[in-house]
Amino acid sequence: MNIRKALPSEAEVCWDVRNQAIRHGCRECYDAEVIHAWTPEAMPEGYRRAITHHPFFVATDADNQPVATGFLDLSSGSVEAIFTLPSFTGRGLAGSILEAIKQEARQRGYSSLTLSATPNARSFYEKHGFIFITENLYPSELAGASLRCSDMRIDL
Repeated sequence: MNIRKALPSEAEVCWDVRNQAIRHGCRECYDAEVIHAWTPEAMPEGYRRAITHHPFFVATDADNQPVATGFLDLSSGSVEAIFTLPSFTGRGLAGSILEAIKQEARQRGYSSLTLSATPNARSFYEKHGFIFITENLYPSELAGASLRCSDMRIDL
């Protein structure tokens, strides 16, 4: 697998990775109605802007197609949107993307990173050095709900 920066032309594919990962991974954490609202087929244009304006990484398969995603939000110093297609979980792709984000953050002079983890992802981030700060409700405009999340932090 290869880790590289995403291209704006891959936004729809990355959106699909996101949606499939949420639908699969978060089904035990949130109501089906919330997940359905949170994962619309129509991609918001702001998602393409995230790929354009932030270091947005993808792990690719043998055909160079994105199968995992994640990015560093430069405005907040936070890790965002690490998602893996269900058929590619357990292969270390999310961890490789997280390491690429950490490396990018260090190169840009960040001394720490934050994130808000869904309940199903908290142990993944702890395994990669993040520490739990507090549980919080993350307001999601797409989901039309406040999502229970764990605020986390790592010093780089």
